[in-house]
Amino acid sequence: MLVAMLCATPLSAQSLNVEEGAMHEPVIASTAGLQGWLQDFRLRARALGVPQATLDAVLPGLTYLPDVVERDRNQAEFTRAIWDYLDRAVSDLRIEMGRKALEDHAALLAQIEATYGVEKEIVLAIWGLETSFGTHRGDVPTLSALATLAYDTRRRAFFESQLVAGLKIVAAGEVAPARMLGSWAGAMGHTQFMPTSYLSLAVDFDGDGRRDIWGDDPADALASAAAYLAANGWQAGGLWGLEVRLPEEFDWAQSGDRVVKPVADWAALGVAPAAGGALPDHGPAVLRLPAGHRGAAFLTFTNFRAIESYNPADAYVIAIGHLADRLRGAGPLLAGWPREDGVLKGDERAELQRLLTEAGFDTLGADGKIGPNTQAAIKLWQKANAAPADGYASPALLAALRGR
Repeated sequence: MLVAMLCATPLSAQSLNVEEGAMHEPVIASTAGLQGWLQDFRLRARALGVPQATLDAVLPGLTYLPDVVERDRNQAEFTRAIWDYLDRAVSDLRIEMGRKALEDHAALLAQIEATYGVEKEIVLAIWGLETSFGTHRGDVPTLSALATLAYDTRRRAFFESQLVAGLKIVAAGEVAPARMLGSWAGAMGHTQFMPTSYLSLAVDFDGDGRRDIWGDDPADALASAAAYLAANGWQAGGLWGLEVRLPEEFDWAQSGDRVVKPVADWAALGVAPAAGGALPDHGPAVLRLPAGHRGAAFLTFTNFRAIESYNPADAYVIAIGHLADRLRGAGPLLAGWPREDGVLKGDERAELQRLLTEAGFDTLGADGKIGPNTQAAIKLWQKANAAPADGYASPALLAALRGR
């Protein structure tokens, strides 16, 4: 996963969105090329403690998976408009399935909540988004997927560390390679753990002597997800966030990761729950505008960061939180989205970063990822051009930069 973040080791498949600084020489994309690369990898893995017998038994059977590389470059949380992502992530069907799972696993979920302090609806929301409540756990051979991504040039060091961890899992007898199946990015089981996260935080909740996140029984996987969030700062009884409404003439530049205020300060600025009532106080909060000032606004708390450790995309975290709220009986989001605007593709986001920097608003890189540095640069450009300084990377902003 990746998300990552508060814990040293990323967890979920979606978390794998951080580029390594250095690029390697291009590789010849084939199983033969992969096997050639594995010859050198074998020495590094052995030095890191993978038994020779495991290397001899597993590595010759690994194959290059071209679809894995393609999917690595097109992750939905970072390429799809947030409204489209939420439409799918928090669909009526998923809510219905989640409520049934809440009933079917009531005793287990209550025990997990009591043990780790993570609310059952959050655990279910992760299960729902990651594998649709265990119905789509993935059928990609994990070790071949990790070897393919390590052999690829983009994030070799990260995926090589995951491959080493995956081999250690096999060596420990936790799972046979043939059962070690998951997503394209090497995330495994009901709640899509990456191998390093499995080694450090997966739990044997049912007490059978194995941390089985792959089988039909979801107990170990759901408990492991709760243990992961707890280790990454989850505050029992706290909110992830809530949808808010903002007053007219609001200073949009107050949004984003770099502006953290006590709830009382947000209330003094006129921020209020979209559903009415007073703002709940769960500690310092951040105002997020995932689609700019024309979309929904969210005030988020410490537990937002804990979910981020699973996956760093705002769309993912908001989907987890909103799905959990719906499972508790809350209604849909009240604000609309600028659906007519569309969303920038990766090359367009990189172009936007280059144009901002050329215009004197340095984004500190043009990697196509809209993070705090790019949002800060956008806000400065927007202020200089008398536009709402919401930091949103919109197609209209790119068009304005192209035409300057």
